[in-house]
Amino acid sequence: MSVKILIRRKFRNEAVKDAADMLMKARTNAMGNKGYISTETLVNYDDPQSVLIISMWQSKEDWDTYRDSDTRRDHEDKYARMFEGPTEYEIFTMGM
Repeated sequence: MSVKILIRRKFRNEAVKDAADMLMKARTNAMGNKGYISTETLVNYDDPQSVLIISMWQSKEDWDTYRDSDTRRDHEDKYARMFEGPTEYEIFTMGM
């Protein structure tokens, strides 16, 4: 069953300009992984530091494998200084 992962990030004010590059690299990294379907990035109209990423995967297991991969961890560690607070994750299934 496909899942959508909602990822909420708040970027430090001084990092907003670099955020687009970081998000593009993250998307490119995800695209090569089993089960990846798509990603949509939304920027809060009233607070451009606040971003919601909606990532769609064929299964929760595919997402878990990618989430726990060394490549993704390295990427997250590299860009951690850009974030203001922790990244929040929610996993949703399609339909009821």
